[in-house]
Amino acid sequence: MAKLPPYMTTGQRVWHYGFRVICGLIFFFLIFPILVIIPLSFNATDFFTFTPEMLSFDPAGYSFKHYQDFFTNPDWQQALRNSVMIAPAATLLATGFGTLAAIGLSQSHVPYRGAIMAILISPMIVPLIISAAGMYFFYSRLGIQGTYWGVVLAHAVLGTPFVIITVTATLVGFDRALERAAASLGANPVTTFFKVQMPLILPGVISGALFAFITSFDEVVVVLFVGSASQKTLPWQMFTGLREQISPTILAVASILVTISIVLLTVLELLRRRSERQRGLSPG
Repeated sequence: MAKLPPYMTTGQRVWHYGFRVICGLIFFFLIFPILVIIPLSFNATDFFTFTPEMLSFDPAGYSFKHYQDFFTNPDWQQALRNSVMIAPAATLLATGFGTLAAIGLSQSHVPYRGAIMAILISPMIVPLIISAAGMYFFYSRLGIQGTYWGVVLAHAVLGTPFVIITVTATLVGFDRALERAAASLGANPVTTFFKVQMPLILPGVISGALFAFITSFDEVVVVLFVGSASQKTLPWQMFTGLREQISPTILAVASILVTISIVLLTVLELLRRRSERQRGLSPG
């Protein structure tokens, strides 16, 4: 830990340490309810509670049976297969459309850029239940309600704003002189994009793709409206389990999803630092 400057007053020192204590308490308040489910998922009983054996760290109080049930139960496995099928497809669509939209909106000659940006990121702002209801009626008219492609397109719509925002943030530090230099050397726009622009904005593209993947993998409201029983995803199966039967297997699935989210967020932070180093900034 770096030492405090000797010229700091007593009030400044109190605020320095007090601010860290406040941040630590806020962090604990936000994270503890999420992390508490991980030890509960190893409960040897079929209850959502810490048993005396668990509190005394008795090995008899812990078990992997809920994880075993997740990997052997056909309902959970079908939900996992659906999530694994839907989330990557939605991520590819969201990444492609979002990247192209961000690049287009970064051009200074595009009119009404602010209005267009507001419309494109509106799925992040509009309450999800309203978006889900609108998608239900719209997809019903198109005949894709209750199909895999309907769920994929709905999740792509929800993930595209994250890609637009992250790629747009990356393009802020992009030097347009590189494009002009490539054009002066005879490169066409497609070659310039893949050889010059894409390598520099790739961290932002990957970050947006990861956000889109997490959004699709964890989403439950929209899939309840536009999907059917054959497209039941993991969050939908968890919601059904909480509503119809309180199964501790839900805790095991939640622990797996939390672990996946932690890994993806770690990758996002590493990509952010790499992007800042490429732009000549000091990662903070």
